[in-house]
Formats: sequence, C-alpha cells, structure tokens
Amino acid sequence: MRKRIYINGFSSISAYGFGLQEVEDQHGKTEALFSDFNFQDEVLKVSRLSSSAEASIQKLIFEQPKYARLDRSVLMAILCTRACIENQKFDKTSTGLNIGSSRGATELFENYHQEFIQQGKVSALSSPTTTLGNLATWPAQDIGLKGIQISHSITCSTALHGFLNAKAWLQSGMSEAFIVGGSESPLTHFTIAQMKAIKLYSNFKDKLPCRSLELEKQQNSLILAEAAGTALLTKQAENALAEVVGCGYATEMITHNISISTDAQCFQDAMKMALKEAQLDTVDAVVMHAPGTKKGDQAEINAVKAVFKTLPLLTTNKWQIGHSFGASGMLSIQTALYMLKHGFYKNPFYNQQITKNQSIKSVLVNAVGFGGNAVSLILRAIN
Repeated sequence: MRKRIYINGFSSISAYGFGLQEVEDQHGKTEALFSDFNFQDEVLKVSRLSSSAEASIQKLIFEQPKYARLDRSVLMAILCTRACIENQKFDKTSTGLNIGSSRGATELFENYHQEFIQQGKVSALSSPTTTLGNLATWPAQDIGLKGIQISHSITCSTALHGFLNAKAWLQSGMSEAFIVGGSESPLTHFTIAQMKAIKLYSNFKDKLPCRSLELEKQQNSLILAEAAGTALLTKQAENALAEVVGCGYATEMITHNISISTDAQCFQDAMKMALKEAQLDTVDAVVMHAPGTKKGDQAEINAVKAVFKTLPLLTTNKWQIGHSFGASGMLSIQTALYMLKHGFYKNPFYNQQITKNQSIKSVLVNAVGFGGNAVSLILRAIN
C-alpha cells in the first residue's frame, strides 16, 4: 500500500527574505524584487537576497571559522535546513537528506580557478569546499543528522528530483523522514556570460524585466537569482503544511543542448503521471516553470493545454524573483504552499478570470532543465 507523504516543515531564503512572515508579505506585493548588476559595459538585473536574508548569511559566517570558508550556496542550505526542522519532531538517525544544485559552489569555484590562473597554485581547501556534496554534508553536520546524505545535479529540476528520491526512501521504509531541497548562488560574471551567450538573458529595462508567461514577448527575459529552499517530508499528517499526492517525471529526446519540443512532451508525460497517482483529472492551479524565455514559456503552456480539458489557474513567481536554477523548484513549492494558505498568487502577464475568494485546494508544480528532464508534483491542502 502506498504510504502518504506530507510536507511538515519548509523554509526558503531569497529576494523574498528569510522567515515565514517576511516571505509571505513579499509574496503579496506587486513589484519585482530585482537589483542592478554591473556586467561589463551594461547594467543588468539580478535577484539578490533581501537585506534581512543577507544579514542572516553574514551572522552565520561569524558563528564558526569553518563556515567562512564555505560557498554561499552551502551557507544558504544550512540556514534553510535549520529553519525547516525548527520545532519538528524526528529521529536524526532515521532521517535522510537530499539537497542539490544545478551548478554547486559557483562563486567559490570561480575564485579558486582565478587564483590558479594568476598564481599557478590554489588553497588546500579548494577541492573539499567546492565539491557538490557540500550541499548535503554541511547542513547535515550542522544539525547533527546521522541518516543518508545525498547531493545531486539535474539542472533546473534538481530540487523536485529531491522529492522523488525522498518518496522512494520513505515508502520503502529505509527512512522515516527526509529533508529535501535545492540551493543556488549563480550571480557571477561568468554565469551571466553563459546565459548571455545563449541569448536567454533579459534586456528589458522597465519595472517588470522578467516577462515570465507573457506569450507575446519578442525576446527572452530570463533573470538570474540566488535562492535556496528545503522541506521536511514525513509520513505524519499531524501539523502538516500539505500532502504530496502525486509525483511525475519524464525525459524527452532533445535536438539541441538547450532545446525543448514545441509541445513540451516531457511536461505532458510528467503531469499525466502525477495526476494518475493523485487520482485527479485536474487541479486548482499550476505553478509553471516558465523561465521567461519565448520558447520555454510557450512550450509549457502548450503542454498544459494538452493535458487539461479545462485550464487550471496558471502562475509563476519568476516575474518577481527570477530563476534560481536548481533551487527554483523549491521556490515554486513555496508559492504552492502560499496559495494553499492564502489563495491564488497572480502573474501580471497571464490574466485569467478569477472568482472572488476562490479557494485553492490542489496545486501542481512544474520544473524542467537542460537535457529535457521534467518533474511535476501535486500538493493538496490538509483537510
């Protein structure tokens, strides 16, 4: 018999802030949370941590000398892991952890590489502090976790793949609880140059420069973000934030390194799998991956229209906080949890008829990454 899985704790750090109340307050605003980034001879927009979130990072750095040597992505993962388990009851010996990232220790790796280019040698800590496993082992060390610790990279669907791993461990009985998440700190010149090279980065200069789900845009509008998020998953419904009722995944054959089919077959297959497991024909809302690119946004819309006879409410948070690569799925889970609690979170570029006080009881969350891999999760409100 399939064991039911619940989200019992959740935390994120991003431009929204750090801490439940601050994050929910920022969700309710209508302005984008971007700041300037001087890139070569132009000024671009990025999504940095809020000032309060940044203060939390700096406070953590001064807790222990060893924390000052860790990459920013690892520090964010530590903070979120602490927060998501706060006031939660679980056995540290039978709890697993899976935190991933698309690119890992981006800033630290680039700094060490630059040091090597300039001096021909690097610090003794360059290898142990830049391996991807840091994202799992350091948060686990910080909270004294003794269960299995996993880190992985599956491009922009990394965080939601963590949910799939947790489901397998929980339903097999190999773990009684699981912490999952994603963390990304990609705000470097080299990473932005990569996005510029494939012509994805936004050049819009108005107040809403990431036009996620604007289907008439004539140019791509992706904006990079730093963020992290973690969730505590258990088989206990008591005090749960939501139930994970459906999981789906799929991969499509690609024709180019960054391609996706015009009807996003991977999304169609993943959503259908999630709906089948949840025994649902539809959901109240979908948090789209929708990175703000012309082809990506349209392909996902096409996929949703192919799967649902009646279109659910559609939204995305990237117009407000940008794209945090491997962590973006966790920020979408955050938006889903927000809607289950407060009602629909509106996207300014995709207008649908919304009934006043329309309740949201089920939300599907999508993520896809380079390589044509997609994951869909369905969260349901606790009755």
